[in-house]
Amino acid sequence: MLKTTTELLAFALIIVAVTLSVPAAEPIDIGLRRELFVDDHLLEQLTGNASLRLHHPTPREIAMVHDAPWEGTASSSHTVFQDGDLYRMYYRGWNFWFGNGMLHFSKAVTCYAESKDGIHWTKPELGIVEFQGSKKNNIIHNGIGTLNFAPFIDTNPDCPREARYKAIAGVLHEGGMYVFQSADGIRWSLMQKQPVLTKGPFDSVNLAFWDPTARKYRAYRRWIKEGRRAVRTTASCDLIHWEPQSDLTYIDSPQEELYENKVFPYPRAPHILIGLPARYIERGWSPSMRALPEPKEREERAALSERFGTALTETLVMASRDGVHFKRWNEAFLRPGAQRPGTWQYGHQFAAWQLVETQSLLPGAPPELSIYAHERYWHGEGVALRRYTLRLDGFVSARADWKGGRLLTKPLVFAGSQLELNFSTSVAGSIRVEIQNESGTPIEGFSLADCPEIFGDTVARRVTWKNGADLSKRAGSPIRLLFELRDADLYSFRFTKDSAAP
Repeated sequence: MLKTTTELLAFALIIVAVTLSVPAAEPIDIGLRRELFVDDHLLEQLTGNASLRLHHPTPREIAMVHDAPWEGTASSSHTVFQDGDLYRMYYRGWNFWFGNGMLHFSKAVTCYAESKDGIHWTKPELGIVEFQGSKKNNIIHNGIGTLNFAPFIDTNPDCPREARYKAIAGVLHEGGMYVFQSADGIRWSLMQKQPVLTKGPFDSVNLAFWDPTARKYRAYRRWIKEGRRAVRTTASCDLIHWEPQSDLTYIDSPQEELYENKVFPYPRAPHILIGLPARYIERGWSPSMRALPEPKEREERAALSERFGTALTETLVMASRDGVHFKRWNEAFLRPGAQRPGTWQYGHQFAAWQLVETQSLLPGAPPELSIYAHERYWHGEGVALRRYTLRLDGFVSARADWKGGRLLTKPLVFAGSQLELNFSTSVAGSIRVEIQNESGTPIEGFSLADCPEIFGDTVARRVTWKNGADLSKRAGSPIRLLFELRDADLYSFRFTKDSAAP
């Protein structure tokens, strides 16, 4: 034990010396990137009544019904993306039906649809694949990989134009996962005859894309870990040769079965990978299970396998900066919603891979994000694909109620000259922003007191202080941002070179 004042002083100096010898974390260089609150990468501290709040998409119209003879009740594996002025959709056409105590199914095909606005969709007659003696259909592929054909635009700057579109597809009995290419997104061919990944289950949507931040391709695929559905990832420079695989890990999340992953670079902030995995839970029979819609049909499916009648699915949201470690929100992102025919069942709310930006139905309002998810799986005439909308960057907000709260960022370095916010307040609510130096001292002229209250609801508002909005003198130097929120939601922020809208 330390007994003298000298010994105590010496011990204290040792502690101080050790503390000072630990290097401080380097400021995070965000440059001109848009930053969201879907993870806590930049978060240092929340005080008062401030918290991070998950938001939920709003249900809209049925975008498409898969009722063509080559489609049906198991149509799924949707991929949606915008390609210039055209919105493209790819999906599996497949039909299941029950009879004589057995499950019957048709041959799966890969189908194509398109839209000029992401809201109204058409199924063009392509004349490529024959079905029941006619080529008047929207089928683009009926060979290897029709169960889970997942196309993407290859944004690799070295990608030749004749291979601008790529797709990953294939299941285990076909040999594994194959890579396809196309010049027009309609006519496809294999990049090589052999599969590129061969081990493990492939019987759901596996996918790949070019990651502009990592400057390599990433693939995400279904895996079984300790008897549970899970997700694995790997990377490649050419889509043919792949690095060792890694299991996805999650921050503060329970072990749950994830049927699909639906990971993609968020278009407005491509350094952030967003995933829309399907949570799968077998809840078994109970009074609540029997109170769900269409109990007779549920019992018919359960007679073949109990999970067909008692498993339930919904969509979560998760985010990652490195592609392996994810912040997964345990609260459901896309719940089954109000009980109605074709809902609250196995396969309900599987989200399409990727999302698109569409015009709001409110005249003059900013664009929204459109997300698509299916209902009526294994039900009726065919699967229905419903569109949902979400505010731009609106997955998660930093929020405080009328009592107020504050959010402090970690030290960061920015480029540009102005700070822009995506936010919403009530009429009485407000946001103020303080610029601090790295140690947390307010910079003269940029304190909370120098910032007029900001209120309204917009995806792009420039912040001003008593000295104006110009922050160019602070660019390149470590700072912290302190946001004061009162009955307000802050969805994202970025530093810009000017005040132009996004």
